[in-house]
This record gives sequence, structure tokens and C-alpha cells, in this order.
Amino acid sequence: MLLPGEETVELFVGPDGRFVDEPIAGAETLVDGGWIVPGLVDAHCHVGLGPSGPVDLEEADAQARVDRDAGTLLIRDCGSPVDTSALQAREDLPEIIRAGRHLARPKRYIPGLAIDADDPALLPDLVAEQAAAGDGWVKLVGDWIDRGVGDLAPLWPDDVLRAAIEAAHAAGARVTAHVFGTDALPGLIGAGIDCIEHGTGLTDDLIAQMVERGTALVPTLINVETFPGIADSASKYPAYAAHMRALHAGAGDVVRRAVEAGVAVYAGTDAGGGIAHGRIADEVRALAAAGHTDPLGAASWNARHWLGRPAPHPGAPADLVVYRSDPRADLSVLDEPALVLLRGRVFAR
Repeated sequence: MLLPGEETVELFVGPDGRFVDEPIAGAETLVDGGWIVPGLVDAHCHVGLGPSGPVDLEEADAQARVDRDAGTLLIRDCGSPVDTSALQAREDLPEIIRAGRHLARPKRYIPGLAIDADDPALLPDLVAEQAAAGDGWVKLVGDWIDRGVGDLAPLWPDDVLRAAIEAAHAAGARVTAHVFGTDALPGLIGAGIDCIEHGTGLTDDLIAQMVERGTALVPTLINVETFPGIADSASKYPAYAAHMRALHAGAGDVVRRAVEAGVAVYAGTDAGGGIAHGRIADEVRALAAAGHTDPLGAASWNARHWLGRPAPHPGAPADLVVYRSDPRADLSVLDEPALVLLRGRVFAR
């Protein structure tokens, strides 16, 4: 059965790794029944980033293979300090949609990961550069701890954000931003940003603005689970520590309210750094626990449509995952794919 519908189908793959519209005589049967899911999507992932910072291409390759074997066949790489474009030519790795380098201010993000703008007015030019270097996305750091105030604070003035997002859109790219708190969100959403990452500080008014503007949300709930540990290590900044604990406590409710309001909410693990690769199933289950009404769609058919990747049809790449029982009824099934097929090649069976 091909999800998300209830259609019983037979799918045939040609020698070029694409679906064909006619049966193939003498075709090998890869799996004789099950629930077929268009290849899973990790919409917030960092191939090329490890717990200690940038990794070499060999390790980035290994990260992508872990994701692939978990059924993730499309990755939106939400900022990487490593140019992973060489991996895009690999037929055995998931498709990677790169956002280039994070864009931040000096001392306002994790050291060594971002391109820092000494003057915030430089942001539109930097955005244009990253739009040209990436694959249709640009990643901003919207807020981070400001040690001068001892709490999360925005990085960019509103007028600069408007100019930067206009520059990206003029170049045919979309823009997303890392945002934990609330204060940076009005400027970003008002400037026309396309997506918010994490979004733990969203209010009902801001959610309504996102619905009106079509702004998406990727809440990375398994990463939000690290917030209490971040707070525990920030005893020098008690306001920030308390803020992070409060954001953690309310994260699931933010997702529920966003989904109920009509925000498009997609699955992303934030793998790289402190989150291991291959955990897309955990993020789907976290979305379900938060009240997402279609958590599997958020990591498959809906996310693929959002990123401009086709559903299975003749001529499309044969990227799919097959499960022996309906994963919508029991999300634990996602841990045991019966078949992972990437560009028509079998990688798990």
C-alpha cells in the first residue's frame, strides 16, 4: 500500500533507478507486501558537523550513510561549516539540499561554525553569497545568548532582515533562522522569512502571523530535549538558564498550537553536534507526542512536497521505504524498515 493514500500498487523500477509505468518482464521482487512510504526527510540536519565541530568529508560521508540506513533519503542541511557538495554526486547517499554556512554576529554563535558579520549591515551581501553557494536555502542565526544582557537576544535589526530576505528571494533562495526565544521572531516573520527552526518561543500572535505569511516551522524536538542540560551548564547566567528551562517545558505545546492553527510543521532532528544522525524516527514520535496530526507526513510526503521533490510516479527517482505494517498505526515500526530503496538501489532489506 502506497502512503499517504490507501492505494494498493505494484511499483516497478527501471535500470536507471527511476519508476516506470509498465511492468517489467522477469523483474526481481524486492518485497512482496507492506506499506510504502516515500523516502523519509530530515528537514534540519548538519552533515559535516560533529560534537567537536567540523568533520572531514570521510566522516560526513559516514553521517549521511547512517541517515540513509534509517530511511532518510532527503536531507535539508541547515548550515554546515564543511562544503559537502562533493557528496551530492554520490549515488549511494541521500540527496542533500545545502544551506551553506550559518550567518551570525561575532561571539553570538557556536565558535567556528558561522560566517560572522562584523557589521550587521553586511547581512544582505552575505545572504546573497550563501544563496549562490547553496541549494536554494540560506540559514541565519536569529538569536543567541548575549552575555551583556545574560539572556537570549536578537542578532539583527529589522530593516537589515528585510533587506537580507529580499536579497535571498531575488536570488531564488529561501531563508530560515535558528530561533530559541521570542524577541527575534517578530522581526524575522515580519521580514518574510520562509521557515523558523526550533521556534520554542512562539506565541499565539506570532503563530497567526506565520499562518498568514505561509512561514513553516521545524521544531527539532529531540534537540529541545537538550535544553535542561544547556541550562545546567549556564549557572553564570541565571536568567538565560531559567529561560531555556521554560522554553523546554513549553516546546510540545508550541508545536500543538502551531499545527492546530495551520502552520506547516516538518520533522528535523538537528543531527550533528550533540544529536546523533539516524534519529528521524525519534523526531516523528516526538512530533506525535506533541500533538502533530500527521507526524509521518511531516517526515515524508508533506516535507518532500515542501522541498520540491516528487511523489512516486513514472520518471521519478525510486526513493522509498517499505514497512511490514502500517507505521501510522504504530510509529515504532519506523525503526525496522523492510526495504530502503535509494535511486533504485537496495540499502536495507
